[in-house]
Amino acid sequence: MRSVREPVVEVLLDSDWAASGLVQDVRRGLGAVPRSLPPKWLYDDRGSALFDEITRLPEYYPTERERTILRDHAADIARTSGATTIVELGSGTSDKTRTLLDAFTATGQLRTFVPVDVSEATLREATAQISTRYPGVQVEALVGDFTLHLGHLPRGGRRMVAFLGGTIGNLYVEERAAFLGALADSLEPGDSLLLGTDLVKSADRLIAAYDDSHGVTAEFVANSLRVVNRELGADFNLGAFSYVPFWDPHEERMDLRLRAEMPQHVSIPGASLEIDLAAGEEIRIEISSKFRPEGIRSELAAVGFRVVETWTDDADDYALTLAIREHLPHQR
Repeated sequence: MRSVREPVVEVLLDSDWAASGLVQDVRRGLGAVPRSLPPKWLYDDRGSALFDEITRLPEYYPTERERTILRDHAADIARTSGATTIVELGSGTSDKTRTLLDAFTATGQLRTFVPVDVSEATLREATAQISTRYPGVQVEALVGDFTLHLGHLPRGGRRMVAFLGGTIGNLYVEERAAFLGALADSLEPGDSLLLGTDLVKSADRLIAAYDDSHGVTAEFVANSLRVVNRELGADFNLGAFSYVPFWDPHEERMDLRLRAEMPQHVSIPGASLEIDLAAGEEIRIEISSKFRPEGIRSELAAVGFRVVETWTDDADDYALTLAIREHLPHQR
């Protein structure tokens, strides 16, 4: 039997990261017009539980589609990437990723697993479980924000970065370009990216996926204001908002908003901010862009990645794309 290797957890975030970050985002997003809040503030304990419930709803297909592709092609991904290190961005519990870890350890090629997440408690619990399940694999966890800390990824060996869950779709076009460019700069030629993306499909199916009949998604999106009320002492009247999801055909993305059904004066003392919302005024909480394979190839090629394989489910609802880093940053 192989002995369990002690996991390493490096904390890159300041202890007040969440509190100061929320204040900055509230001032920047709610203090401007049109108003917005970054989707990361959806995921407190309650929000995370609600999202877990969403992934099990019959209308919401992406999670199970991605899980199916991983199950069917994990061995192909291990063989094609040739990676000895897996980095997972936004890892959470690394639930789906264990399918990859199983495939990579079955070949004997996996040496290191690097989960990256902002939740230290979740990360520590997950790393303990993974170290026990995969003895001989060194777990080097990073408590950090993947949009800020890509430069801290461990070097050495051939690395594959897994960015799953369609999370790339929560970034605007300019943000995606900046993120993918920074990721490319942090990798060496021969390293790879495994990217999960939801694909463009009928508006009816997309709207149904984000507006479930049980109202779980509406409660999830409203949780962002609940977080602001709790953490910053705000007095948003949550019952005076309606959930507005719509498909933007020009940008090819779902746009999830909260609409004030009556005028509200809102005090947010923790951010030293007061705002007046007009009846009908909306707060954008999240976007979820959908992709076409040719668009994915183009965005990746622009920063030096070459797509070597794309796997989809039987219905072509969802895609996993494996791309190899080809060029050094100065060659772009």
